[in-house]
Amino acid sequence: MNSKVTLHFYAKSTKANGNGLLPIYVRLTIDGKRFEYSTKKFIEPSKWSTELSKMKGNSEEARSINNLLDFTRNRINEIQFELLKDGVSLNIDEFKNRLLGIKQRERLLIPIFTEHNRKIKELVGSEYAPGTLERYETSLKHTKDFLQWKFRVSDIDIEKIDHAFITEYEFYLRTERKCANNTAVKYIKNFHKIINICLANGWLTKDPFANYKAKVKEVIREFLTEQEIQSLMEKEFVSERLELVRDIFVFSCFTGLAYIDVKQLTPDNIVLGIDGDKWINKNRQKTDTNSKIPLLPTAQFIMDKYSDYPVNKNKGTILPILSNQKMNAYLKEIATVCGINKELTFHIARHTFATTVTLSNGVPIETVSKMLGHTNLKTTQHYAKILDKKISEDMQVLKAKFNTNLQTQSKSMNY
Repeated sequence: MNSKVTLHFYAKSTKANGNGLLPIYVRLTIDGKRFEYSTKKFIEPSKWSTELSKMKGNSEEARSINNLLDFTRNRINEIQFELLKDGVSLNIDEFKNRLLGIKQRERLLIPIFTEHNRKIKELVGSEYAPGTLERYETSLKHTKDFLQWKFRVSDIDIEKIDHAFITEYEFYLRTERKCANNTAVKYIKNFHKIINICLANGWLTKDPFANYKAKVKEVIREFLTEQEIQSLMEKEFVSERLELVRDIFVFSCFTGLAYIDVKQLTPDNIVLGIDGDKWINKNRQKTDTNSKIPLLPTAQFIMDKYSDYPVNKNKGTILPILSNQKMNAYLKEIATVCGINKELTFHIARHTFATTVTLSNGVPIETVSKMLGHTNLKTTQHYAKILDKKISEDMQVLKAKFNTNLQTQSKSMNY
C-alpha cells in the first residue's frame, strides 16, 4: 500500500458552543481525500496546543482528553494494519467505516443468484438457450439445499463465503447429491460466476476461489462407425415415426448440427456457397457463432424427402423434428432394432459428423472446427476422437517412406 495517511487533531474555532468552548476534531487525510469528525470533547481555546495537537497541562481533564486522542491514533494504525492484512486498498470510506464502527450493508447470496437467473431468463432466445437457464436454476436449488444441509440457514452473507465454503459445497455435491466429477465441477463453475459478479461490483474484496482448483475429466464421447451408420440407413422400419427419427438423426450425422439447430433450420439457412453448391449457413443457438456447412448428398436427400411435409410449411422449417426427449426415446428403440450396442442420443450424431464422417475421411481438424461453429480448436478436439483407422492410414504412409529409404540404404551398403 503506497497511499499516504495523515492524521491531525485540532480545536475547531468555527464550531464554538454557547460557552465559548471549542470542539476537538479528528481530521484524516488519505491521498488528498479528507474525512473529519468531532470527538464530542470541548476545550477552552487557551488550553489547546496547536503545535502538539493536544491539550496542555497534566490535569485530570488533560490526561482524559489526551488519552482519547492517543487511543484514536493507535486505532488509526490498527486499521492500516487490518487493511494490509485483508488485502484491501487504503481508501477514505473503508477507514471511516472501520474507525466509526459502521457496518456495511449485508449482502446475501441468494438474492444475487436469483437476480442473475432473472436476467438470464430475460435473455433466453436471444443470448442464452433454455438449457442454460435450466442449469443455473438447478445450481441455485443445489446452493439453497447446501446452505440448509451445512449451516441450517436459508441464506448467507457473501462475506462469509471462503475457501472452506467452496470445498464443502463440492463435497456436498459429490456425496449428498451423488454428482459425478464433471457434473460437480460444472455446478461449482456456475457458482463461481456468481462470486465473480460480487467481485466485479466490489461487494467482495477477496476471491474465495483464489486457491481452488477443479479439473474436468475427459469423457470418451460415443460416435457411430461407418458400419453402424450404414446399418442405420439400410434398415427398413414398419413405424413411420421411427423412420422419421432415423432420417433426422442421419441428417445430423452428415451436417454436424445440434438438435436445437436442426429444429430451427429454415429455407433461409440454405444458401449457395463459394463453390456454387448448396451450403447450410446458420448461427448456432448455443454460442451464436456462425456455422457454414456444405450439404452432402445424404443430407440433401433427407431434406428433399420431407420438403412437402405440412408441418414444415406451417412452421417455416425444413425438417419435422419431434421434441428432444421423444427423439432420444425413439433413438434407443432404433439402436436396439439395428443391433447398435450404444446409448444412442441425438448429440451422438454431432460427434459422428466430427469423427467418422469428416476427420476419418481426411478433412482437416481446422475445417471441422469451423463447420461445427467452435471458437477454438481445443473444443473440437473433445468431439473429434481420432480413429484407429485414421492412425493406421497415416502410419502406412510413414511406413512406406521408411521402407523406401531402407531399400535405398541397403543397396548402397550391399546388404
